[in-house]
Amino acid sequence: MQQIATSGLGRLHNVIACVGGERTIVEARPIPKPEPGEILLRLRVVGFCGTDLFKLKTGSAARGAVLGHELVGSVLAMGPGVTGFSIGNRVVVPHHVPCGTCVYCRRGNETMCEVFKENLMEPGGFADTILIRRRAVEQAARKIPESLSDEAAVFMEPAACVLRGIRRSGLTTEGVALVLGSGSMGLLHLLVLRAVAPKVEVVVVDLDDDRLKFARKLGAAHTAKPGEQTATVVLNLTKGTGVDAVFDTVGGEKALTSGLALTRRGGSVVLFAHAPEGSHAALDLNTLFKSERRVVATYSGALDEQREIFEHLVDGSLDPSPLVTHTMPLDDFEGGVSLVVERKALKVLFTPSRGAVAGQ
Repeated sequence: MQQIATSGLGRLHNVIACVGGERTIVEARPIPKPEPGEILLRLRVVGFCGTDLFKLKTGSAARGAVLGHELVGSVLAMGPGVTGFSIGNRVVVPHHVPCGTCVYCRRGNETMCEVFKENLMEPGGFADTILIRRRAVEQAARKIPESLSDEAAVFMEPAACVLRGIRRSGLTTEGVALVLGSGSMGLLHLLVLRAVAPKVEVVVVDLDDDRLKFARKLGAAHTAKPGEQTATVVLNLTKGTGVDAVFDTVGGEKALTSGLALTRRGGSVVLFAHAPEGSHAALDLNTLFKSERRVVATYSGALDEQREIFEHLVDGSLDPSPLVTHTMPLDDFEGGVSLVVERKALKVLFTPSRGAVAGQ
């Protein structure tokens, strides 16, 4: 990764800018100034997520874009009219907030709202300082109590996305759920399920023995490798009926087909992951029709899910911090990405650049 410039928190700050394809650079830019209702955060930690990786691998991020949205920061400056926050407060905030009034918002599809698509972080989370727009400040930003660590709070946004899928699955407070994949999002599904539906038995499926062992440590009732082993576990656990819900954190036709085969009549498969470009699924429609199985898509998380997740984080019933395997400064961004790509890391968190730390 090319080093363009390094600066402290004076008039410039460092960002991780996309420059085409998978390439990024450390770039010095002017620090944004908060307008009325806005706050400026000093980065504490920002998570690297699957969406960031997808945009890098597909080259879909615009040149100059700054990715990153799983953010914890401390208040550095405030625009006129901001209430409820003070300089130095630790804050967790999402990048998307719906309008609340359109047809999508009124009918429970807030994440489909056109306004929801707007990124309310400038320039993005992978930066030494981040400006938070008014709508996010007023509706979605939360002060973090002393009892809650940065490493747990940073999961508010991704865990809310998980919770939305769980709610859309129709899963009740008991039964059996199966999670395809034991990457950071698969294991986050396990932890959120344990927090919101502790009586549900969770099966985690993956090829990696170490990750399956870790899933058991985190509370999975059962683990299995794909194929016959999974089928046997589900058969024995459900007495042949199939699981109530499958959460696909892998993506693609094969995962969907496998998920449908493992669900009971009336069960659901929740599509949580990106599929490869151009993917299509061939389904026996009569099998779906006669068994009342459901394929449910879920995208992002809205304010209600964020609120509920934050409550679980604060009361300690949800603690995703064990998923964090690596923490490093923004200067080492490409190294952190490589660790994720090579499956040597579960969750990578980035901290301010070395130049920002030196300038404090």
